[in-house]
Amino acid sequence: MSEISYMEQELHSQPETWREAARIGAATSPLPKAGQRVAVVGCGTSWFMAQSYAALREAAGQGVTDPFAASEAFLGTDRGYDAVVAITRSGTTTEVLRVLDAVKGRIPTVTILGDPATPAAAVSDEMVALPFADEESVVQTRFATTALTLLRAQLGEDVSRAVTDAEEALAAPVDKEWVDAEQFAFLGTGWTFGLANEAALKMREASQSWTESYPAMEYRHGPISIAAPGRVTWLFGPAPEGLEADVVRTGARFVCHARDPLADLVLVQRVALERARARGLDPDNPRGLTRSVMLESPSAS
Repeated sequence: MSEISYMEQELHSQPETWREAARIGAATSPLPKAGQRVAVVGCGTSWFMAQSYAALREAAGQGVTDPFAASEAFLGTDRGYDAVVAITRSGTTTEVLRVLDAVKGRIPTVTILGDPATPAAAVSDEMVALPFADEESVVQTRFATTALTLLRAQLGEDVSRAVTDAEEALAAPVDKEWVDAEQFAFLGTGWTFGLANEAALKMREASQSWTESYPAMEYRHGPISIAAPGRVTWLFGPAPEGLEADVVRTGARFVCHARDPLADLVLVQRVALERARARGLDPDNPRGLTRSVMLESPSAS
C-alpha cells in the first residue's frame, strides 16, 4: 500500500469540490423544483446521502421527498411522484439502472453521477455530472459529500460555512482514543441521521470496525446498553437534552462538535483511514467490496 492512498487524496480535496458543487447547485439545474413530489434513490453511501437530502428538502418546505434504497424503491403510480432523483457515483450500479429503466417514460428522472459516460446517463432524462468529484478508491468520500453539497446549495442553503469547517476538520488532530476504540455508535437527527449511517459505513468499509448508527433519540431505547469504556458515541449536530450525560455515565466517550455536520463527517473519514492504517489494511481496496455492484442479468446462464 502506498504511503498516500487514493482515499486520503480524495478526502482532502473536499473543500475544493464542495465549492464547485455549490456553484453548480446555485445555478439553474434540472433538479426538482419546489412543490414537486420526489423519490430519491441510491445504494450504500448514495442511499444515505438520499436520506439526508430528503430530510433537508422536506424541512425546507419544498415538498414530499422519500428516500429509497434502489433495490426497495416503491414507485408505483399511486404514490404520485413528479420526479425521481438517482445518486450514483459509478453510473453502473445495477439496482439504480433498474429503477431508472422501470420509470422511464412515466416519471421524469435526473441522475447525479460522477462519470457521465456510463449507462445511467443513457437511461436518465436529465443528469448533473460531477466528474471533478469522481474517485479511484472503492471507499466513497468526496463524491458523496460533494453530491450532498450540490443538493444543499440547490435548496438555497449557504454552504460556505460547511466548506470552511471542512478545511478545519482536515487540519484537526485525530484523537488516538478514536483510533484505538473498540466500537463506535454514530447518531443523528433529521438530515444528520443519513450522515450517521454513512459514518458507520465508512468505518466498516475502510477499517473493518464494529460500528452502528441510530437516530439520536432512539439511542436510549436499547442501543445505549452497548456503550462502555473504550467505546465511542459520536453525534452529528446538536445533542438532545440529557443524552451526553447518559452516555458519559456508561464510561463511553461522547463526541459532538460545533462544526457543520457534513464537515464533521470529513473528520470521521480521517479516523476511518487512520484506523485502517493502524490495522495494516488497504483502505482503497476493502475486503469483499468493488467500486460498483453490477449484478448478472436474470437471463444469464
